[in-house]
Amino acid sequence: MHRARIRTKVFPVSAAFLCFNLAMLKAGIVGLPNVGKSTLFNAVTRSHKASAENYPFCTIEPNLGVVTVPDPRLVAVGEVAKISTLVPTTMEFVDIAGLVKGASRGEGLGNKFLSHIREVDAIVQVVRSFEDPDIMHVAGSIDPVRDIEIVTTELVLADLEAIRRRREKISKEVKSALKPALAESAVLDKLEPHLNAGKPANTLALAKEEWEMARHCYLLTAKPTILAANVKEGDLATAATNPHVTRVREYGRAHHACDTVVISAQLESELADLSLEEGVAYLKEMGVQETGADALIHATYHLLGLRTFFTFNDKEVRAWTIHAGDTAAKAAGTIHTDFERGFIKAEKVNWQELATAGSVGQARETGHYCHEGRDYVVQDGDVLLFKFNV
Repeated sequence: MHRARIRTKVFPVSAAFLCFNLAMLKAGIVGLPNVGKSTLFNAVTRSHKASAENYPFCTIEPNLGVVTVPDPRLVAVGEVAKISTLVPTTMEFVDIAGLVKGASRGEGLGNKFLSHIREVDAIVQVVRSFEDPDIMHVAGSIDPVRDIEIVTTELVLADLEAIRRRREKISKEVKSALKPALAESAVLDKLEPHLNAGKPANTLALAKEEWEMARHCYLLTAKPTILAANVKEGDLATAATNPHVTRVREYGRAHHACDTVVISAQLESELADLSLEEGVAYLKEMGVQETGADALIHATYHLLGLRTFFTFNDKEVRAWTIHAGDTAAKAAGTIHTDFERGFIKAEKVNWQELATAGSVGQARETGHYCHEGRDYVVQDGDVLLFKFNV
């Protein structure tokens, strides 16, 4: 339903307009060596780009993959529009080298590891939550909470060093009592003891403007984080009672204020080589309803603060990525800058209301369509038609 009006003409969107979509944000897959990071990366990207061997540091340089965000709502809108060409939204995952204790001092691939994390927008920390004597663990035993603490400690130590360097840089301005430097120093005074207590920065309550001042430190633990508890494929159906998973989930809530997604990296990797029908049948055999990879992609997408709206014309139905809180005008600009600059209004219907109505005409007749101005905050799942003048 995606058409744009130029003066008095209805203008269908051409392929030339599709290059203005929101720049993709990146989620970095991190964790200790041999916890399943590369296997998980291969699963979510449906590729074999990352080497996944049974020895530490089989990944050295980061692997980057574009991931399609699965969205049944896109299919539902396509059925109503009677259009089979569906264009989903995407995001990027980065497989980063494994971290070991002492990484903040350069141990293992520490410096590379930390520099690669600075380049991502969110962190997916994979935590081994299964026993298997044939798969070595860098620490010699299975203890998911200890593993989380090792990674967190190294990131915290790196952040403390970043704060120290920042203090040195603004020290002259602080001595000269310049207000911006004094304000920033006050924020660092809040962050430093919090980090020294072993707590990640993102669990500290700071005002929006304080976080803005802290951005000069590029804090690793300020990045939004999600834990991925990696279990054996035979344990996926009973993950709710898995003691390792329970510990990861409880620790994540208490110490990181973050969610935990249960995945079986090995199972997901096997599913990546199967057709959709074969994958569904295989999951049914395992007693599992849906893949952990899909759940992880959705959780990470929302963790990044991303939301989706839909458009369609007579050729395709397309999902578009925006940030939570973006206005209708901003969403229009995601498609093309002309749409935002000449924005008049947006016709809006919720995807569920459209699917229930069964047709565009019925949705209009039942009053589910409405007109919104440029300041309307787009909701996740909106189906939009933009009208504009240039």
